Amino acid sequence: MNIVILGPGAIGSLWACHLSRAGHSVSLWSRQHNNSIYLQQDHNPAVQFTCNSKEKLASADVLLVTVKAPIVEPTLEQIAPSLAQETILVLMHNGMGTAEAINTLLPNNPLVIGTTTHGAFRPKPNQVLHTGNGYTEFGGFNEGGKRCDFLQTVFEHALPKVTWHSNILSALWHKLAINCAINPLTAINQVKNGHLSSPNYQKTITSLTAEISQVLNAEGIDTSSESLLSKVNQVIEATSENYSSMHQDIVHQRPSEIDFITGYLLQRAKAHNISVPTNEQLFQHIKQIEQNHD
Repeated sequence: MNIVILGPGAIGSLWACHLSRAGHSVSLWSRQHNNSIYLQQDHNPAVQFTCNSKEKLASADVLLVTVKAPIVEPTLEQIAPSLAQETILVLMHNGMGTAEAINTLLPNNPLVIGTTTHGAFRPKPNQVLHTGNGYTEFGGFNEGGKRCDFLQTVFEHALPKVTWHSNILSALWHKLAINCAINPLTAINQVKNGHLSSPNYQKTITSLTAEISQVLNAEGIDTSSESLLSKVNQVIEATSENYSSMHQDIVHQRPSEIDFITGYLLQRAKAHNISVPTNEQLFQHIKQIEQNHD
């Protein structure tokens, strides 16, 4: 397949290397002005990728969007005139809330949402490390996207394990719930994920998951505060040496994805008239930090 990856950060670069080795024609679209980019994954030989080619964009079978949530819509607005209506759009980023806007912007394109737990890190601009095996989940957002279940085989062959969901929103909500509990706390307190297992954080996490579970239930996602708390603590343990993406954004004084993680939760909580004061407090704390950066 002809695949263009929009946003060759850590996850985008990881998929670029794996999809290329699987035999696909992969090119990149980046804010860099280069015509080509070399990427080396782990100890594999470096691969040269065409970059920012409008011809590649126009002929893309799949556009894998791995930029951060706040810039998904403005970036796709810029390149929309170059996209064919048959190009499958695959959104893969933390948080929720972009798919609705993209479906309005490009209503004729099949739209698929993906989420992955693979770990990736870029120690250098042209190097990406696969820091943890995980799994990837896809599902259609619009009617065209729901007919793209063959993508499961395409991506499974490149980097397993991949599953296709008839209800991808359930998987997204569970990931959002975990991010709401982990990311703001690690960013505010400047700690690795593993530090959240200590008793002084567990009281706050218990309060967070109790609030979050109410919103998930109102959205039709069956869960309990106890099961969600258990899942959050499992992720904290499994990723104990990791820094969350929000932690890294705050450290480097970059805009975080808080509006599309906790912010999205707050929007849905308001729609259901559910009080979520602990989540609201963390949201306002992150926003204050970002304003101080500005």
